[in-house]
Amino acid sequence: MSRLIAFEGGDASGKSTQAALLAGRLGAVLTREPGGTAVGERVRDLLLDPALVDLDPRAEALFMAAARAQHVAEVIRPALDEGRDVVTDRYADSSLAYQGFGRGLDVEAVRALSAFATGDLWPDVVVLLDVPDDVARQRLGVLDRFEAAGEDFHRRVVDGFRALAEADPGRWAVVSGVGSVDEVAERVWQAVGA
Repeated sequence: MSRLIAFEGGDASGKSTQAALLAGRLGAVLTREPGGTAVGERVRDLLLDPALVDLDPRAEALFMAAARAQHVAEVIRPALDEGRDVVTDRYADSSLAYQGFGRGLDVEAVRALSAFATGDLWPDVVVLLDVPDDVARQRLGVLDRFEAAGEDFHRRVVDGFRALAEADPGRWAVVSGVGSVDEVAERVWQAVGA
């Protein structure tokens, strides 16, 4: 049976690296959000642009939902229907953490928007890569719009991810993102139960 596995976490937690490694090990479709489609990549370019200022949090949530709707229709749903596993670097829980907890929008309203955008498709497994703030800061290079949002914003986002994981332990696997790439990959493999 095919599975949708999402990697979540704060910026510079190692999601992209670990998602790629797990997808390779599973022979799964690897994708990302925002992105994964031509529409999603355009939305990604817009939303990550540090020159974009004063974007209303609701508009940000709607852009994310639009990209996600296309992503599900074009990439995720077809792969799952073909019996393939899908591993995605971020998915709907990122909207709950970033636009809900981080930007201060009502989390349940963001959840409803995400459910609408995805046709209520939620991951079977969410891997939360958890790293201390100082480790994440050391890993950051040139900052995109979200990464440059400030420490208070990032604290709310990370706390949001942890709260989401705590509220749904049957779906979430919290994995330490500290250590070598191979050490973290082994922890991910054990947590996913593949």
